[in-house]
Amino acid sequence: MKLTSSIICGGLLLLGLTTFTACEKDLQPDVYDQFTPATFYKDGNDVKAALTAIYNGLMTGGYAGWGSGNGSWHVQNSMTTDELVCSWGWDGWKKMNDLNFADNFGEITGHYTTLIRKVSECTIFMDKAAGVTMDAALKSRYIAEALALRAHYSQILYSFYGPVPIVVDAGTAQNPLAPAVPRPADDWMVKQIEKDYKDAAAALPVAYGNTDYGRFTQGGALTGLMKLYMQKKRWADAVSTGRQLLKLGDEQGVYNLQGRYADIFKITNEGNKEIIMAVPCRNDADQTNMWLAHVLQGDYFDPAGQALTAWGGYKMPWKTYDKFDPKDDRLSVLLRNYPVGRDAGGALIYKDAKTAGLPGALPVKYGPDPAASGESQGTDMIIWRYADVILLLSEAINESSGPTDEAIDLLNRIRTRAVLPVFTHGSLSQPALRSKLQDERLFELWTEGSRRDDLIRWGLYVQRARAEGSPFADTTKIFYPIPRPAIDESGGLIKQNQGY
Repeated sequence: MKLTSSIICGGLLLLGLTTFTACEKDLQPDVYDQFTPATFYKDGNDVKAALTAIYNGLMTGGYAGWGSGNGSWHVQNSMTTDELVCSWGWDGWKKMNDLNFADNFGEITGHYTTLIRKVSECTIFMDKAAGVTMDAALKSRYIAEALALRAHYSQILYSFYGPVPIVVDAGTAQNPLAPAVPRPADDWMVKQIEKDYKDAAAALPVAYGNTDYGRFTQGGALTGLMKLYMQKKRWADAVSTGRQLLKLGDEQGVYNLQGRYADIFKITNEGNKEIIMAVPCRNDADQTNMWLAHVLQGDYFDPAGQALTAWGGYKMPWKTYDKFDPKDDRLSVLLRNYPVGRDAGGALIYKDAKTAGLPGALPVKYGPDPAASGESQGTDMIIWRYADVILLLSEAINESSGPTDEAIDLLNRIRTRAVLPVFTHGSLSQPALRSKLQDERLFELWTEGSRRDDLIRWGLYVQRARAEGSPFADTTKIFYPIPRPAIDESGGLIKQNQGY
């Protein structure tokens, strides 16, 4: 399913909604002009269109959400850690690196407004869809997808801001005059996210056909749930959920590791079985992959001869890059040496980015779209994949039961694919395996939106910024500030995070 639409403002009015109902690249959109939920939810087509609009919150315009721009939580998960720096002059990049946050820093506070609205849209959708006469099984599935989306959007809010006043009551969500409510208890929000993911997983299919690619499946809901358990260090729950996912993969064949790391991110291998959740992209639509434009240097030469937009922005710092084993196969898409042309004999000429004085390696990762021109690529943006689950399960087992053979075997599966030496049973203590897993998650999942949560879970998020000289980094910076307008509009009922 290739998705593109305008957002639903406040959950009450849908404007210019445009939907793509399948994953084929050449589909024409269905356009709905102006409608309200009261007049719109008439049949199954309306329900599907409304759900597609909610999915749009995963990535808007290629820049936000899981997109490639400075306003995306995807990029900020790397830019506030040791994964990324930026060559551009805007001071916001340095502020992100230093954890120098403020309640008027729009790039980081903007998620709050967007995602609070999306949670309400999910709540309204489930209420309205329940009353529509349509195929009962399909209705049940669509409501389950909305549950998973509500959990996902709520989980991102929780990760960045802590517990916030999400609306899960349909009457309140549809009442523009509903009074402000204070922030809930931490335990309430965790239980709400957990319940939504569990209810979604119980009703969702394990897989779809091509026409519904990109929607939440049972595996997607379970992955979100596992990440919640890891965040709360509920190791036994994380192990149980991880084993459910491992059963889907290893026993039922829903998921598997691809043979080569670079192949996961190629447009010719879209929808491969390592991907659990992705944002389908098109090079001619609102949901587009702009990653390559953000990372390629201006003198980059594509070996296939394709003209690629290159803004020369994002880099992985050398201090982080140098942690990789030089033989690591994953370096094939994390470039210290990148092509700049061909010699007279046709051989590629390479430039050493480090000796040239660049601040880091080029985190290329996503392969180019041969049909694209300009910055817009059609290569799908990956949210979660099977390798992530395998490493999380290894970590959860190690934390709950120590360095068991199973925990080491799971880690070795990822290292084997990377063409690296494996660890023998009994060779690692619990702290040693913890350290190896911390490294492996960096090597495997760089710039995929995991690093911030990982470092926070390990107690290394603030420590990293301090070690790099930030005078702003302290434990209050684990959370972003609530945007000032949200506090003011609540009459002070919504309280600011500590430290702001």
